[in-house]
Amino acid sequence: MSESHPFFSAAYHIPWNELTADKVEGDIAVALENAEANLATLRALDETSLSYENTFAALEDASMDLDRAWGRLNHLDSVSNNDEQRAALNAVLPKVTAFYSAIALDPAIWSKLKAFSESPAAAELDATRKRYVEETCASFIQSGADLPEEKKTRVAEIQSRLSEITQKFSENVLDSTNAWELIVEDEAELAGLPESAKAAAAEDAKGKGHEGKWRFTLQQPSMSPVMQFAENDALRKKVWEASCTVGLADGFDNTDLIKEILKLRQEKAELLGFKNFADLTLARRMAKNGDTALKFTGDLHDQIVDKFQSETKALQQWKAEQTDSEISLMEPWEVGYWAEKRRKAEYAFDDEELRPYFPLHKVMAGMFGIVSNLYDIRIEERPTTTDDGDIQTWHPEVKFYDLFDNRTEELLGSFYADWHPRESKRGGAWMNSFETGLPGDDKNPREPHLGLMVGNMTKPIGDKPALMTHYEVETIFHEFGHLLHHLLGNVTVKSLSGTNVAWDFVELPSQIMENYCWDRESLDLFARHFETDEPIPQELFDKMIAARNYMSASVTMRQLALGKLDLELHTQVEKYTAIDLDDADREILADYKAKLATDSPSMARRFNHLFSSPTGYAAGYYSYKWAEVLDADAFTRFQKEGIMNQETGQAFREAILSKGNSVPADELYRNFMGRDPDQVAFLERNGLA
Repeated sequence: MSESHPFFSAAYHIPWNELTADKVEGDIAVALENAEANLATLRALDETSLSYENTFAALEDASMDLDRAWGRLNHLDSVSNNDEQRAALNAVLPKVTAFYSAIALDPAIWSKLKAFSESPAAAELDATRKRYVEETCASFIQSGADLPEEKKTRVAEIQSRLSEITQKFSENVLDSTNAWELIVEDEAELAGLPESAKAAAAEDAKGKGHEGKWRFTLQQPSMSPVMQFAENDALRKKVWEASCTVGLADGFDNTDLIKEILKLRQEKAELLGFKNFADLTLARRMAKNGDTALKFTGDLHDQIVDKFQSETKALQQWKAEQTDSEISLMEPWEVGYWAEKRRKAEYAFDDEELRPYFPLHKVMAGMFGIVSNLYDIRIEERPTTTDDGDIQTWHPEVKFYDLFDNRTEELLGSFYADWHPRESKRGGAWMNSFETGLPGDDKNPREPHLGLMVGNMTKPIGDKPALMTHYEVETIFHEFGHLLHHLLGNVTVKSLSGTNVAWDFVELPSQIMENYCWDRESLDLFARHFETDEPIPQELFDKMIAARNYMSASVTMRQLALGKLDLELHTQVEKYTAIDLDDADREILADYKAKLATDSPSMARRFNHLFSSPTGYAAGYYSYKWAEVLDADAFTRFQKEGIMNQETGQAFREAILSKGNSVPADELYRNFMGRDPDQVAFLERNGLA
């Protein structure tokens, strides 16, 4: 049946050409019918014949068609947004949300699951299936399974409304980003901009019918060089002012949506017996509750705040010396520019010097080589097409790869990579999964995984390859770390595999990969000049390392500020929804932001991590820093035993990457390190000890 419904086709190579807007409503309707029929079978079970297979395993498989269809539609919404598809998604959104929300609130389903979970047969399950039973029951209870009927109804209503308004939030961010452009006609206005940025702007302008001019947008590869390098203060101010309109411009203002989202999340938490949404969300994560996450954030803040304030004053003083003026507060459009000028002056280091050593194709090949050595795998690119063919993609730039285990020759999984910005694509970088596979056994061959990684990196210009900044290289390694977590999953229950772990643990596999962007041994495997194939000269490498922790306290404080804003908004909803959002931002982050001459509107209005899905990273943004502590600490084992040591790599693959959520996160960490995590390595690596 699925072959006539491409959105949930079971074909491993997804037929992207057939996933058109006109098929959305029909395919989703059929997928919902199939899922409802499967759940009806579960509801009708005789309690005397309950087994793992007809309860928990059946529940996991019940919505497979819908999971596929919904996942693919939301993926296309992120990378290939258009009016027809958007309308179709919003048309089916209420029904899909209602279906998923109702499962944990269905008394007949819960009674069968609960009955089996309390049976002698459940106690005899192997450790992985036993954990799946425990995790599923905890999830049902946390979703409201034990609530009285009227409260269940309200939880379902809240979930439905959250799905609608978080989708609208995401659309507002995308549309307001795309609503602005700047066409520059006089090249003199672009003084200071790197040639790579000017060439990209010229090519973008040409593509929009402005030959001989330069076009700038609010997409990061376009905007960031302006804010960092442009000598023209008025140009930087113009771009900064435009960036402030994202999520705030007329017709795209997310202010009221944020307040409604926060209130609904708080109401949901209280219905489920929690003090606030942070406590609800973190109950089954490493932090356990909002207070622990806030304490973690506050403790790190207190350790670096003096250095942060010193960095701010030093930058103000340096600018005053360079401009022969009085020390004063800086404007927000000045900070990045003067920080970069000072970095060049003090370290004689220009990040743009590194670009020629990071052509995208060599970065990818080198990264694949590193992980192939560490984990005894190999990665092979496959030919693709955007027409009818075996391996279709949603855009000509998208690549497709297979990943094999060298020891067994098994295909462990495959993945798509989509690296460049488009107006139909949301900003940022992310990894996701399309299919979660299973290890083989005596009766069945292995089912391979299928995933993707997406970013908005520098485009190729003319006949040159795409040349990455070092930060973009780190982002690619980061997302590939997530992808490896998915592709190397070796768990017998799909719901416990790969990245389906506690969210303050999920960033460990991604962030540990970033270390390979800083080590000479690993850099030499991929950082090669695109014309000469020479490695990074030692002098330039030394400058890069020396400059690594420049303004480190400020960079760390920015991440802590985002986590603090997230947690405070979700733990003190009544207080902060009663006042102006920008006033709330200023109050929460009074000691986390450098004082500037002009206030910026709150970042919250464009904070997709928090507000573009019903949960997402909401009350969980702290986990980036939490996991950074884990990754810095865990990488000390690699440093001690050799960063390319295959035995250490295999230990990490076995203890962390292969296990998913089949074992609690803190236990997995101890299995690899032999102890609990320590903050020292994080502080030392960042020059903050």
